[in-house]
Parts: sequence; structure tokens; C-alpha cells
Amino acid sequence: MPLKTRRALPLEEQVVIVSRPDQRAELKLVVTNTLIVADIQRSVAFYRDVLDATVLRDGQPTFLRLGNIWLTINRGGGPTDDKPEVVASPARDPKALSIFLNLRVTDIRRYYDLWSSRGAKFITEPKVHATELRCYMRDPDGYLIEVGQTTMTADPLALYT
Repeated sequence: MPLKTRRALPLEEQVVIVSRPDQRAELKLVVTNTLIVADIQRSVAFYRDVLDATVLRDGQPTFLRLGNIWLTINRGGGPTDDKPEVVASPARDPKALSIFLNLRVTDIRRYYDLWSSRGAKFITEPKVHATELRCYMRDPDGYLIEVGQTTMTADPLALYT
């Protein structure tokens, strides 16, 4: 009995097949926050050594896990073919806010003391607000990081779990 040979699909058809996954599969999503920085190693050292982030992949870009989020640390550049008029660059004006990390904690005073002892530079000590205790620090590229403890519930993280 002769063997049947299959003709390979043209490259264009192979690309369509790869880009169209099984439509029955459950959709899943992972959110990462990408920070464009001036010095990848300096930023990774801050998130790893001060905030206890776990480095998942070294290099350019570097991937970290911080609590329940993933951070991508990368240098600037661009434009690219998929964003032809966009240039990625580190934060330029520390007085202008366009994005910030919001770290929700169980004991703001203990985190403030711990992270300060590791070199974090806070703008103020924790302040009392209507529904939370809150303070801010900056990372080495000037990105604002809010540290907050909710006071609306007995468990400060209950709203987030």
C-alpha cells in the first residue's frame, strides 16, 4: 500500500493557523505593568532589594513578580513597526503623574520602616485619609509608588482578595 504524502501548507496559511488558537479554549489574561527606565540593572536592584520583587527573567526586558503583579523593566526606544509614531522613554517630569504603582499592605508602618531601611525614599511618612493610610515613594527613575493600608475593613487586603 503506497504511503500518502501531505503537501506542506504555504507560509501564509501556516501563520493564520498559528494566530488562530482553539476557539473552545478558555480565555486567560495576565496583566503586566511595563516601566521604561534609564538603567535596567539599577531599577531591578530597587524592586528586588527594596521591595522584595522576584526576578523571573534577567535581561532586556527583565520580568519581575511583585506581590500579585508582574513588572516588565525595559529601556526606552522605538518607534517600532507596531507603534510607528511612539517613542518609549523614562518618566521625564516627576511633578507630572501619568501612571503609578499602588502597593496595598497590611501594616503600613512596618512596610514604611522596612523599605526605608532598605533605601526607599518616601515623600512623607504615612498620612491618615478618609478610608486609608497612605504615603508615596519614588523608584530610581522617578516613578511614583503609592503605599496604602485600607481602613474600611478589618482586614486591610479584604477588598483585593
